[in-house]
Amino acid sequence: MKVVFSETQRRHDPSFFLSSGTQRPNPEVPRRCDILLRAALGAGLTQIAPDDAGLAPVAAVHKPDYIHFLRHIHARWREIDGASAEVIPNIHPDRRNGAYPASAVGQAGYHMADTACPISAGTYEAALASAHTAYHAAGLVLDGERAAYALCRPPGHHAFADLAGGFCFFNNSGIAAQALRSRYDRVAILDVDLHHGNGTQGMFYGRSDIFTVSVHADPIRFYPFFWGHADERGEGEGLGYNLNLPLPRKTGDEGFLTALDVALDRIAAFAPGALVVALGLDAFEGDPFQELTVTTKGFGRIAARIASLGLPMAIVQEGGYVCDALGDNLASFLGEL
Repeated sequence: MKVVFSETQRRHDPSFFLSSGTQRPNPEVPRRCDILLRAALGAGLTQIAPDDAGLAPVAAVHKPDYIHFLRHIHARWREIDGASAEVIPNIHPDRRNGAYPASAVGQAGYHMADTACPISAGTYEAALASAHTAYHAAGLVLDGERAAYALCRPPGHHAFADLAGGFCFFNNSGIAAQALRSRYDRVAILDVDLHHGNGTQGMFYGRSDIFTVSVHADPIRFYPFFWGHADERGEGEGLGYNLNLPLPRKTGDEGFLTALDVALDRIAAFAPGALVVALGLDAFEGDPFQELTVTTKGFGRIAARIASLGLPMAIVQEGGYVCDALGDNLASFLGEL
């Protein structure tokens, strides 16, 4: 198996984020790349760099005004007298169907869901390289690879078509799934991150060709709060093509695997031609977020269950933050594919 990784992804290096009103060090840092890449190579994967695919893969799932915003907002922001070094929104609209503001401050509020996705001088280039990484991994699957691992950072599953959030800017898993649609009539996205993939859900909520499934910590008291509940099933043509399986706090291996079996049975019923795995390692018992308690061996069991579907798959890295076992968790997952 190949691991796709771009060094350009290191250019995004956020200094902090706000959590419960408190400024804290941002956990989505370049060091994650070092740990995960070392683990992937140690597991026997071969490293390759993605091709520069331009904007077409991103524009297939993201709106033009949003792409333009991400590309130019940092330079515009820095022209504001007294502005912060990174773009951090301080106002948000109460609806999405109002006027589109001309100011950088207004657009930051419109296109950024929270304060966990600060934009610095290197963010756009890093996010685009991360998108290219996912797109290239999907291309390897289209070329006949059984599986490919996209080491993406910044991650993507909280990014909607025109909204950044939760450390995410371009929706890498969505980009990979859309690329796989060029050959397969139906593609499934299975998100096993600690947090619900709200951006991915929103991106495909009205579609029946991409089935979105997420196993995650119950959002009733946890990010992303407003999305990820069991009654969210899709809308219009997409009704019945979204499945959320929220888990109680501190759920461990057995509870996670029980929910995963439900997810895999539903994916099998959808009969997709290919699968995107939005791989979060932050359900780990020792992850800084500490909401679920999956073990290192548990990630191997998760991978083995997913592999039993027998589908070609693009594995797209989402969460999983710096802790002693981060690399071991990835190695455990990759070792069972």
